[in-house]
Amino acid sequence: MPSYDAIRLEKGLYAQKEGFTGALEALDPSPQYKGTPLEGLDAYQRQLKRFDIRAGGPGSDTVEKFFQTADSAALFPEYVSRAVRRGMEQADILPRITAAVTTIDGLDYRSITSSPTQDEKELKIVAEGASIPETSVRTQENLVRLRKRGRMLVASYEAIRFQRLDLFTVTLRQIGAAIARAQLRDAVEVLVGGDGNGNAAETADTAVAGTLTYADIVGFWNLFDPYELNALIAAPDVAVKILNIAEFKDAAAGFRFQSTGGQITPLGADMMKSPAVAAGTLVGLDKNCALEMVKAGDIVTEYDKLIDRQLERAAITCTAGFAKIFKDAARVLSV
Repeated sequence: MPSYDAIRLEKGLYAQKEGFTGALEALDPSPQYKGTPLEGLDAYQRQLKRFDIRAGGPGSDTVEKFFQTADSAALFPEYVSRAVRRGMEQADILPRITAAVTTIDGLDYRSITSSPTQDEKELKIVAEGASIPETSVRTQENLVRLRKRGRMLVASYEAIRFQRLDLFTVTLRQIGAAIARAQLRDAVEVLVGGDGNGNAAETADTAVAGTLTYADIVGFWNLFDPYELNALIAAPDVAVKILNIAEFKDAAAGFRFQSTGGQITPLGADMMKSPAVAAGTLVGLDKNCALEMVKAGDIVTEYDKLIDRQLERAAITCTAGFAKIFKDAARVLSV
């Protein structure tokens, strides 16, 4: 097994099925560094150390440090991908509303569903010799609609070569945040309108149009049986109305909101505010069984252009879609 500082880096590593870091790990496994000063670093981070590239902190290097050799230049696309991924994670609320994440190699994917009747949801006593009640699981009629979301990185190498990596990372994180917000809009669209398989969410109305009361929230919560209302995605105007409901203005909730900006948890549900939800709308769901996220690979960067310093019009994309698992596990409240 070659040492980490003797590995030849090339564009072909990005074409590997396991990705650039996965390919590096196959050549330079992390477990072999247990008990050494390099323990805790993955294969990519060891390559940064090899070329003395500091990608973060006040003493970070400039962009041109990646291009000091042909080998170190091959690390630049992965740096871009990691910075974008970090931005997605910081702005992403999808982990708080998705029950499962499925990664596929192609672009065609058909999810599964089960639509039991109220009678079938009850686990009845099975008499001796009697047949056991069945739960039918089938594939959906329509494929999951995958959408490619991304941004074009438009900058000449001359314009950014002397920029500190710490500052450049901020820009890349914003690209990731933009992708995460776009994917959230896709997720909300599926939760509300369904995924094309006749599973749009049912909509309930408040007692008085334009007014949201504690009784409306309790009534909405009561609709979810046998599922659990444990996540709420509120349009900004609806979030304001919830925060102003007298029953949610107790001292503990008020202190948390005023000191940290953390949202209250109506009836124990995790509440998120997002403009991805239409004005006057509150989306409620059981995060454990309502939504599946389908990803066609990870973040994709045009590594050829980035390695060759052709940053102008270099695309950074992520392809994903969403499927509804159980129709009644998500509902909409119209205010």
